[in-house]
Amino acid sequence: MATILIVDDDRKICRLEDIYLRSEGFDTLVARDGFEALSIIGQKRVDLIVADILMPNLDGQGLLRALREHYIATPVLMMTSKSAFEDKKRLFECGADDYMVKPVDLEELVLRIRAILRRYNISNARQLRIGDTILDYSSLEVRAPGGTLTLPQKEFYLLFLLLSYPGRIFTRQELMDELWGTDTNTSPRTVDVHINRLRSRFAGREDFEISTIRGLGYKGVIKAAVR
Repeated sequence: MATILIVDDDRKICRLEDIYLRSEGFDTLVARDGFEALSIIGQKRVDLIVADILMPNLDGQGLLRALREHYIATPVLMMTSKSAFEDKKRLFECGADDYMVKPVDLEELVLRIRAILRRYNISNARQLRIGDTILDYSSLEVRAPGGTLTLPQKEFYLLFLLLSYPGRIFTRQELMDELWGTDTNTSPRTVDVHINRLRSRFAGREDFEISTIRGLGYKGVIKAAVR
């Protein structure tokens, strides 16, 4: 169960987010400012931080800087009332993984949290082994007894994501959000192009395949022979 640290000095917002995240199956911790958050992080396991920008003592941006300066890679989703590009840019440059502009939709918050956790878990895995095939996240290589193939970045990330969650159906929009970001203007049909390229590259493989679920999306399939 993932543990989410909510950092906000607004007690009402904290309570709403706390109740909703718990109802969605997360464990939660609450801090009122950046200093309290750092204290909690030093004592307990935290999988993701949801932090407001404007707080007393140590604000959200200060918390973010402190984490990254001490090489703490815990993913951080920032809450901000500012929507200007320069404000968003500053957050990403400080090490934010995502941001939301207030007022926040709680359902969207959960979707973004789950997307960040998937990306974080996948990038930390570095390698994925399926039978005799190894997918190396660092080099974008697919290594198998027949040889090594280096994929274009988006194709590799797409394959790695699908095979990291075999049997799970991903909609085109979910895949777009994961790989191109939630604010992209790229058509979801771009996913179809990348899927077709992957199928062409790995046609006839005995260890995995990508299946189309009509009307829903795609899923990675690990064949019975390598389970």
